Amino acid sequence: MSELLERAGRCIGPLVSDYELIVIDNASQDDSLAVLKGLMGENGHSNVQVYALSKEVDTDTAFWVGLENALGDFVVVLDPLVDDIAFVPEMLDKAVRGADVVFVNNRLKPTQGLAYRFSYAVFNRLYKAFGGVDLAREAPQYRLLNKRVINFILQHRQPAMSYRHLPATGGFSRVHLDYSAKPGIPSSKHLADSINRGMRLMVSTTRAPMRVVTMLSLFGAVANLLYSGYVVIIAVFKEDVAPGWVSLSLQQSGMFFLISLVLLVLGEYILNMASLSNEGPLYHVGQEFTSARITRREKLNVEDVAAEPLVTPSNREGQ
Repeated sequence: MSELLERAGRCIGPLVSDYELIVIDNASQDDSLAVLKGLMGENGHSNVQVYALSKEVDTDTAFWVGLENALGDFVVVLDPLVDDIAFVPEMLDKAVRGADVVFVNNRLKPTQGLAYRFSYAVFNRLYKAFGGVDLAREAPQYRLLNKRVINFILQHRQPAMSYRHLPATGGFSRVHLDYSAKPGIPSSKHLADSINRGMRLMVSTTRAPMRVVTMLSLFGAVANLLYSGYVVIIAVFKEDVAPGWVSLSLQQSGMFFLISLVLLVLGEYILNMASLSNEGPLYHVGQEFTSARITRREKLNVEDVAAEPLVTPSNREGQ
């Protein structure tokens, strides 16, 4: 831990006049907190802020804890065991040049199991189809955000969930960088926790899955209505119909038609409630530009006129 903090200080210190290093302890069960407290003494590391969580949360939520409490104009989010902190100077250079968000993708990924890699690939494809964003390439976890982007995310009711995808979908100026560096320590991720987090991300950030459900309900209602018409046509034009087939078919198609309609209405209400519960601001001005020459300013004519002395009867007598 001391080596990581010292390396971060050597990398960032010469670049800026003031900085802070935020460390998130995600409810660790070892002696990490004791080690961090020992490093925060008078002779320890400077400009370090530690936030210890009382219960373990997912990675995006832990990152958001640091973002929400950061004081700087630019905030870099990284996992020091996976991401290379030596790439921060180039990220800051892009941010100073006007980029609101800088995404950095490491071509060398940590080694994961076959089941995890397969599930991750399926999730990325589904999310790209539903949300239009490839999270692995367009929104990696190693990123830099300026304060304007963070303030925009804070306006959402679930900022920790919106943080993962919103910088890649909002109207911000983005820069994507790539580098190749071997991860320091292989990151072991649990498949069950990742699936749970992926489902929450997909359901809370896009309405496409629920829209598919409502479309299936509408298709079921229309199909059962057409089947009822088919049964009536068979009963009218065909003579050798099995006894009871018409009434049984109409009963089943009518019931499934009503059930599909009920599911359709419930789905639309759920979509509306979900949009209200996670709704952000109605609009956000990502960038603003003004012409260097404004004609109305050229029409302004301000003259500096000195006031003449007031002439009174006493002044006249003196003259």
